[in-house]
Amino acid sequence: MHYLITHVTSYEYPETVAVCHNRVRLTPRKTNRQVCHRFQLEVDPVPNSVTRQSDYFGNLTDYFSIHGFDQKLKVASLSEVEVQPSLELWPEDSEPWESVRANIKSDLSSQGLRIFQLSLASSRVQLSEELREYTLQSFTNSRPITDAVQDLNRRIHEDFVFDQEATTVHTTIDEVFQLRRGVCQDFAHLAIGCLRSIGLAARYVSGYVRTTPPPGAPRLVGADASHAWLSVFCGKLGWVDLDPTNNLLSSDSHICVAWGRDYDDVCPIQGVFVGGGRHELHVSVDVIPWDELPLQNS
Repeated sequence: MHYLITHVTSYEYPETVAVCHNRVRLTPRKTNRQVCHRFQLEVDPVPNSVTRQSDYFGNLTDYFSIHGFDQKLKVASLSEVEVQPSLELWPEDSEPWESVRANIKSDLSSQGLRIFQLSLASSRVQLSEELREYTLQSFTNSRPITDAVQDLNRRIHEDFVFDQEATTVHTTIDEVFQLRRGVCQDFAHLAIGCLRSIGLAARYVSGYVRTTPPPGAPRLVGADASHAWLSVFCGKLGWVDLDPTNNLLSSDSHICVAWGRDYDDVCPIQGVFVGGGRHELHVSVDVIPWDELPLQNS
């Protein structure tokens, strides 16, 4: 699938902002199934300085600073991305999950150590015996890892209710587990906590997912949103992406922007500012298939 994606974040302040420094992760990653043909970042007012680099996890990151502006800040990105479908997973092609766990602990290569660190607790993914017990219902003895992770993905989807009012960005995994409610960020963190609780490696993935309007209805401008899912290391098969919010393997409807240990490593826009007072935040995202664009944009 070929997409044009716009992501607009607007801030409104009651007072003048003396200075702000921001970190932006909005550039879709290059992967074995995805290529970003074009990326543009526009900031209004124009920053005094802009730099770009890759972070520890290889996410392209833009930094900008503005020295004084009046009440409004707008950060807009435009991306042209092409995504290939994922391969179908067959249990007979994957190793028992215990073998994958053992190799994660024993591989002392630089790549192995990078994978191992994603089996450990992080700031937003704390591990517990309760999570471990829940996870082992899917990870029975010698079960192929791809079969087990898909079963866990299904159970989270069935056991937890999507509820935008139930949690905040600061809600912990333990609270989500007790509430049995949350949003995509919560379910991704929960699934990662489950997998790490039994010694497997999993990372948090931030990006977009294509939404389809009902038959006959027009696409609503700004109706899409950022999305979150997870990727689990499956041994010789490499990393496999799963979306517990929708009970899916990631597909050509999922556009990956960044990955890391948890949300703190991939937050789309982070910043500090001096002055301005309490701000209001507005976010609009559009994920439009290329064949639905006006002819002049083709």
